[in-house]
Amino acid sequence: MTSRDARRDRTPVADALARPAHAPARPPHGTTARVGMVGAGQLARMTHRAAIDLGIDLVVLALRDDEPAPLAGAPYHLGAPEDLAAMTALAEAVDVVTLDHELVPGAHLSALAASGHPVRPSPAALRFAQDKLHARRELDRLGFPVPAFAEVHEPADVERFAGDHGWPVVLKARAGGYDGRGVELVAGADQAGAVLRRGGAWLVEALVPIATEVAVVTARRPSGGHATYPVVETVQAGGICIELVMPARIHAPVAAAAIDLADRIADAIEAVGITAVELFVTPDDELVVNELALRPHNSGHASIEGSTTSQFANHLRAVLDWPLGDTTMRAPCAVTVNLLGGPEPTDLADRLPLALADPQVHVHLYGKEPRPGRKIGHVTVLGDDVEVAMTAARTAADRLVAPTPPMPEGTRT
Repeated sequence: MTSRDARRDRTPVADALARPAHAPARPPHGTTARVGMVGAGQLARMTHRAAIDLGIDLVVLALRDDEPAPLAGAPYHLGAPEDLAAMTALAEAVDVVTLDHELVPGAHLSALAASGHPVRPSPAALRFAQDKLHARRELDRLGFPVPAFAEVHEPADVERFAGDHGWPVVLKARAGGYDGRGVELVAGADQAGAVLRRGGAWLVEALVPIATEVAVVTARRPSGGHATYPVVETVQAGGICIELVMPARIHAPVAAAAIDLADRIADAIEAVGITAVELFVTPDDELVVNELALRPHNSGHASIEGSTTSQFANHLRAVLDWPLGDTTMRAPCAVTVNLLGGPEPTDLADRLPLALADPQVHVHLYGKEPRPGRKIGHVTVLGDDVEVAMTAARTAADRLVAPTPPMPEGTRT
């Protein structure tokens, strides 16, 4: 075969993606790749936006046709992650399967992989985000800094642990917890018993003194290589991330150590795609691993405007084993404020022009029905000064979701 024939016979993805034999034929309209994403929430919605620019067909597995990604025009298959037939149908229509959440049966992902369908991240890597006890044990075994922990089944187990590490302690659900759910601070055996009586599997952790909470978002290819973003400072309220600052306001050596730690963790567990490593920074500038997420993550949202390449574009590039994009920031700082549903119904259509009155504000709405405490969007502002940018972002957020948003000057009613 001549070199010209070889070039003609290569797929549009060229040498960056080895397509399995069962993969669907390329459509003639110039699609570069097909990626299946299990889940159709806001992360899938923002990944769909990034896919369009790269000529990728992102096909999502959605429970309903009114989820955020289908509402934004993403092609979708209806089905649940618990339905192996639905998962298989998705896998057979795409080149690689990835996820926008962790609530996917590992056995189903293993079955897809065993059938020759590329699943990225792998089921083994994803378990670090699905099973907190597994993550603690394995990260500890690998020498990464984690809080003292133990598996617990009854209040006496918690009491023994507290005898060694002191009250209060933190109880965490082994699986399924997010946005503050499944995390309980308890100060005694009676409180621990009340939590354990809810059922499910739990572990206990020593309470870590926290000066700052941060996250490191890194993209990793299956062939190796990282594209890692600056450390992001995360501000929590009630277990929900409400604000982000990139880069984090921590000492430069601590930031460098955090990036090195995240890269080493991603390599050690052979993660593929975006990995978000949530970390505690202690008052002594020590780093302690909190949790891992193996998918695009809330802490990376500022990268859409704030970085040369967004986390969503780099997730796609990574799972396809394409060259990764530059993560250099486009401004000295980027801040993000999450929009949470309030106690009263919110008419975003009426409020949006108020937020957009400030031209430096970038608004992202997720197409979700507002409910109290539910993330329905976010606002990002770039700038030279964190406090100035944060004030602008908070003001825009208040105009969108506060009970009585302030009227900007010059706005007509």
